[in-house]
Amino acid sequence: MGPVEFIVLAFPEEQLRVPAVEAVMGLRKTGVVRLIDGLVATRTAAGEVLAAEFDEFVELRGLLTGRDVARLIGPEDVQEAAGLLERGNCALLLLVEHVWAEDAAIAVRAAGGRIVGSVRIPPDRVPVDTRTGAA
Repeated sequence: MGPVEFIVLAFPEEQLRVPAVEAVMGLRKTGVVRLIDGLVATRTAAGEVLAAEFDEFVELRGLLTGRDVARLIGPEDVQEAAGLLERGNCALLLLVEHVWAEDAAIAVRAAGGRIVGSVRIPPDRVPVDTRTGAA
């Protein structure tokens, strides 16, 4: 198994954005990542925190299927993610395996090593656009 990451994708208002959802679905279809679990979290305008399964949304229905799915995102994860949201916003909570890194992870473990950490660097902290080379 490759490295696993918990990702929170926030959206303004209490509405998912279809192009972003389609992009996530596209990554799953290409095999770059494996979706292990997911929920939708909402912080209402009144500050209430709500969680919903993907199947409650037409655009997410069927995204979490198959034998590899595990229900690992719990209420404490929802509360922590909701703490990142402004009132009246929602987020996709995703637990993904980075399938592209699986071979390297297997080789590291076979050599007696282990993955001990990972840090996501926000795009605004990277001075060069690695896709174009522009600053």
